[in-house]
Amino acid sequence: SEAFLTGSSSVYVEEMYRLWKEDPGYVHASWGVFFRNVDAGAAPGAAYTPPPDLQPGVTSTAGPSPAAGTAGADTTGVSARLLHLIRAFQVRGHEAAELDPLRLAASKGPKELDPEEYGFTAADMEREFSLAGFEGIAGFLGTARRAKLGDLLKSFRKAYCDKIGWEYMHIQDRETCNWLRERIEVKPTPYTKEEKAQIFDRVAFSDHFERFLAQKYSAAKRFGLEGCDSLIAGIKATIDTSVEHGCSDVVIGMPHRGRLNMLSNVIRKPNELIFREFHGIQAALTAADDDTGDWSGSGDVKYHLGTSFDRTYPSGQKVHLSLLANPSHLEAVNPVVVGKVRAKADIKGDTGGTSTMGLLLHGDAAFAGQGIVYETLHMAALESYKTGGTIHVVCNNQIGFTTLPHQSRSSQYCSDVGKAFEIPIFHVNADHPEEVTRVFQIAAEYRATFGKDVIVDLIGYRRYGHNELAQPLFTQPQMYKKIATHPPVVELYKQRLIEEGSFSAEELDGISARVWKLLEAAYDAAETYEEPESWLDSRWKGFHSPRQLSAIRSTGVEEKALKSVGRALTALPDGFSVHPNLARQLKAKEETIEKGEGIDWATAEALAFGTLLLEGNTVRLSGQDVERGTFSHRHLVLHDQHTYEKYTPLSALLGNKSPSGVPARLAICNSPLSEFSVLGFELGYSMEDPNQLVIWEAQFGDFVNGAQVIIDQFISSGESKWLRQTGLTMLLPHGYDGQGPEHSSCRIERFLQMCDEDEDD
Repeated sequence: SEAFLTGSSSVYVEEMYRLWKEDPGYVHASWGVFFRNVDAGAAPGAAYTPPPDLQPGVTSTAGPSPAAGTAGADTTGVSARLLHLIRAFQVRGHEAAELDPLRLAASKGPKELDPEEYGFTAADMEREFSLAGFEGIAGFLGTARRAKLGDLLKSFRKAYCDKIGWEYMHIQDRETCNWLRERIEVKPTPYTKEEKAQIFDRVAFSDHFERFLAQKYSAAKRFGLEGCDSLIAGIKATIDTSVEHGCSDVVIGMPHRGRLNMLSNVIRKPNELIFREFHGIQAALTAADDDTGDWSGSGDVKYHLGTSFDRTYPSGQKVHLSLLANPSHLEAVNPVVVGKVRAKADIKGDTGGTSTMGLLLHGDAAFAGQGIVYETLHMAALESYKTGGTIHVVCNNQIGFTTLPHQSRSSQYCSDVGKAFEIPIFHVNADHPEEVTRVFQIAAEYRATFGKDVIVDLIGYRRYGHNELAQPLFTQPQMYKKIATHPPVVELYKQRLIEEGSFSAEELDGISARVWKLLEAAYDAAETYEEPESWLDSRWKGFHSPRQLSAIRSTGVEEKALKSVGRALTALPDGFSVHPNLARQLKAKEETIEKGEGIDWATAEALAFGTLLLEGNTVRLSGQDVERGTFSHRHLVLHDQHTYEKYTPLSALLGNKSPSGVPARLAICNSPLSEFSVLGFELGYSMEDPNQLVIWEAQFGDFVNGAQVIIDQFISSGESKWLRQTGLTMLLPHGYDGQGPEHSSCRIERFLQMCDEDEDD
């Protein structure tokens, strides 16, 4: 079998072939046999025949190989052995990295990282090797020409087996791998004193916020970040780097763990307001609210709420940060965030996703366990759903509630799902803020360069139980005995900065004192703090609350407009050849529109879409097979039977702008086969702008319950809990037409129950 010619191994084989073409002595004899046969035209599967000295039972007539370190040693495959060793570090070095702050299960790493496995001995450590011919492999080998084996091993152990574990060799694209190697293997420039001060400042804000809450509200649940405190420094580094690459809008989704810290230190929700919520003080109703009886906003726990903030950098660059409200259903917010990001980019006309970025935070157990994670990743490269890459951050505390990793997943890492999509994965020890900052910066740079997803696995721990009132020693005595004596991140980093001579203890204590003073001032002001009116997005201002009455508006249009849309709907470009059966359907459609009689559902739907486009409104229809329609009834996208080109007739009506000045857009999107993720995506898309018709269509209405979490937790209750409005439309075709109980009901009674709020009616 020659399966090694496919997959990630193909890059390696290509490099070996290049070395062999340059000098056959650079590679092992077995490779020489293979490449000579390939060049001679051997059939696939027959190119490799082991040379005599590798075949069992065959005695080699060749003389002994030169000893290591002697002239001519490279001609017997030493370079190939060295390349195998280097590749082992690139592929499996992460398994030997020091990633766990608690060192619960220390590993020596795989045997493939041992030079003795490749025939090297202690005597070879001082031997100098020529690296000529390795220039095609970026990173350390792309810059050095000669190096001692001991120095090589030291460099690769530092790069791949220290506090960061890099997984990227599952990526097929050689350019991408080389880009990453250059940032992994080449020693990074040390942070300046000013940069280290900023990192310490960010870690101090994160640590002290949690300590402050623990002191003031010791009996409250807050799902603190202790144990992964360096997350805040990493997130802020990612945002900083993204802004440098042109990003002006970041949409964030995250679970409960560390959410209050994120609201305070990244989104800049006023601490006064956070403390008011701990005091149980709710926002007062305005006079207008009282007049209309609007008591919407039933509220939610404080660690589910979101907000937004505009941050201005010293350079004058600005970035809008928004954290979406989310339910307790872990990972359910993921597609909503991605959909909102896509809507923002579409409104700006940003086809590459440069200006708008999604940032998703995950828990380790949920990232491995929740299917919506895969479903959301699955959309990342699809034309109608891609966003230019999402940065995924796993806040990995090595436990899910009370369940340990070996009980909750079958994979080595919680992030392994990302390998199915060739996403680079960076594991980093959360006790080391500078390494964390570096990893987050590279993640942002990768996303900006390639427009693809990237995963950061921040490995720390959870200092308390699932919440602060739980007793974790009941179920994890070993882990929590270690945690009890383990210093906080801020203390470890403080010690590191003092020992290396970057700062004095007094300087760092001064930073801590300043942070603590700000928290105390916010606490003192919380009782009288007035909440700013900033919850609803500007495009939604002026829309009525559920209890406010509105005038009944006419939705009809003039017959002339309908016929104009009808002509666009049935006209074909010159030379465009549709299927003969479809040509007859289009002719019949044209006649019904002209007569105004016999208009079916699909035609009425298309006429409605067209008149909205004429008024400057956006129309987006998404779902399984919506271009043609499940029942072969819609045909909004036509296919030439000879050239195979596609044509969307309604696109001829584009050109006008909405009342908010946004050009109308039309998107008819065949979706992946997932109800949960696609409905979530369209919900997020619809939340950005009310002046658009966003429709999700179930292939059959019966399948809508595949997205029940989105319906229950967001659509039916989002406005009550979080004051989040949406204009999303769901099409749920169903009926008793002989296809059995799986195709006959959209469970209309469930929807009626969800919208019935008046117990007296």
